[in-house]
Amino acid sequence: MQSGIQEPSGGVARYYRTDLLRNRPVSTEITGYAVSALLHLNEKERAVAAAEFLCNTWNGQAMPFETGSRLTYFFDCGIIVRGLVAAWRAIGAPRYLEVASAIGKAMAADFATGEGGYHPALQLPEKRPVEGDPLRWSLWPGCYQLKSAMAWWDLAEITGDSSLREAYQHFLGTLLTNWRAFPEHPDPLKTVDRLHAFLYFLEALLPMAQERRCAATLCEGIRLVPEYQQRTAEAGFERSDVFAQLLRIRIYAAWAGAAPLDREAAGREAGMLAEFQAASTDQRIDGGFYFGRKAGEWMAYVNPVSTAFGAQSLSLWDRYCNGGAPAEWQTLI
Repeated sequence: MQSGIQEPSGGVARYYRTDLLRNRPVSTEITGYAVSALLHLNEKERAVAAAEFLCNTWNGQAMPFETGSRLTYFFDCGIIVRGLVAAWRAIGAPRYLEVASAIGKAMAADFATGEGGYHPALQLPEKRPVEGDPLRWSLWPGCYQLKSAMAWWDLAEITGDSSLREAYQHFLGTLLTNWRAFPEHPDPLKTVDRLHAFLYFLEALLPMAQERRCAATLCEGIRLVPEYQQRTAEAGFERSDVFAQLLRIRIYAAWAGAAPLDREAAGREAGMLAEFQAASTDQRIDGGFYFGRKAGEWMAYVNPVSTAFGAQSLSLWDRYCNGGAPAEWQTLI
């Protein structure tokens, strides 16, 4: 809370550079995550500041990647919608739901490829698709996009707009047929990056976790991620968000009755994850989670999303171990 990662505007910086002693620019996506994370921490005043920043940045046509950017991302928009929906549920301000609904509908209309999929990024203001790169998951269509399509399910629950739920379900049906090769990459370091995105896909199955195909995919995906981690361990690159997301999906899937929880593996992952949390006299990093560790050395990024995922995952693990009531999947950051 005292790190300065949330700036006076209410927006949240992408991460803090420990080597340069400064924040990276404010990101709308990261601010969207932060709304949900701050509500999880019961920091409503700060969550409102972040939500207001997002509403003020939305221009009625598109949500830019950063203030003044000429790019907008499908994935970012979904995260922003889910953050605003979480704020609406907690605070009840009509504006948050109005802006979330407008962005959700723009996602479905503006990013559609016409072939059942969605472009990852558009050039503004003309909303022209950005040329894709199959070796960069953020610039190539893939199963990870379903995490943002969860925003349609959220909005449908609240507004009763069945077309949005149908859009999520149709996209889900398409992605269930072609997700298996997603984590693969010629570069082992990039495979670690793709595990993070692959876990987004597993998280996005939670609205229909009890459906037979989704439950089977959750079971298979949760089994595959540690196998990939073991195979890439020799590359010497570990990401805190991968540990956090794997632990988190284990718990949510178990609560949903979709996949049994391997307590030994989960406990090991919780221990590994806790190692990434900084303890420092420097308030800019104290309590934050390092993004990653390469060749045994901390990378110079203390990351608000890694921190949000890590804090939620460890609190869910504590809740599970102590017999607490299951958390609803809507609480997923």
